[in-house]
Amino acid sequence: MEYLRDEPAAANRPLFQFRGPDALTAAAIPTGQLSLSGPSEKLDAAHWPVRGDLAHIRLAGRCFVPYYAVPMEHHVAAPGASLRIADNTAAEVRDELAGGTLFNVLDISGGWAWGQVGEDGFVGYLPMDVLEP
Repeated sequence: MEYLRDEPAAANRPLFQFRGPDALTAAAIPTGQLSLSGPSEKLDAAHWPVRGDLAHIRLAGRCFVPYYAVPMEHHVAAPGASLRIADNTAAEVRDELAGGTLFNVLDISGGWAWGQVGEDGFVGYLPMDVLEP
């Protein structure tokens, strides 16, 4: 393993370059550097903003996921927005939201926003067209 930090344009390069086989074995990892300090917590999906691929930044250290997101504040533009458990109109409705309700968006995909109502409300999906920044 060769350290690349002192080379020009170091900010745009990886920290390490492996020579030889591409496999990273347990023996090649310094003690404690790439280990978890305990098991990831299993949290209720209806009330905690965590999925298999993404979690709210405040859950870092409690849940192990590939990405953590800082919420983007949005508000429900019109009354009667249906918060759903999945990103489609056929999915079960978890809650009906009033106009002006704060919705913290953590992910946007395919015209749907995934996030949490306020800081501790239900978690689910809303169509992007019912939200305003």
